[in-house]
Amino acid sequence: MAVSPRSCWPAEALERHDMKVELKGNETIAAPRDAVWTALNDPAFLAECIPGCSGMREVGPDAYKVDMNLKVASVGGTFEGDIALSDKEPPRACRITVSGAGTLGHGNGEARFEIEDNGDGTSALSYQGKGEVGGLVAGVGQRILGSVAKHLTGRFFKAAKQKLEAPEKAAAGA
Repeated sequence: MAVSPRSCWPAEALERHDMKVELKGNETIAAPRDAVWTALNDPAFLAECIPGCSGMREVGPDAYKVDMNLKVASVGGTFEGDIALSDKEPPRACRITVSGAGTLGHGNGEARFEIEDNGDGTSALSYQGKGEVGGLVAGVGQRILGSVAKHLTGRFFKAAKQKLEAPEKAAAGA
């Protein structure tokens, strides 16, 4: 017998309750600022680093459609969304706007990132963003949702660092 996500959630979780999520942080990346900027503006790079991304296609200048498979708390689902890059200040800053909907709910948000050159071949990336999610996914509660958002952000930066730092490590070992 198949169980739908709807049957696993309490009735109050099925009502529309949008939850706000805020994220901010800093990352040190062992790569020059220009390389970090180029990577964060490359849809192929983003597709490889975004957790759960199963497809990303360009629909216009700095605008993309993305397909994702994600698990939030104990329930997984598929999402389709939009990503847009704007307010670019190469190679220093950019705004990312996201929106999407899927089997677990809907969401939207925006974040700004800034990249500073540390002067030693590394870069300091800072980000600050906010968003809102609703539907079944919001039923997990604010604390869990915040933890999931931090976890997914951490997975993105772990993948990004591995990809960006790999050439540096290869050169050091040569």
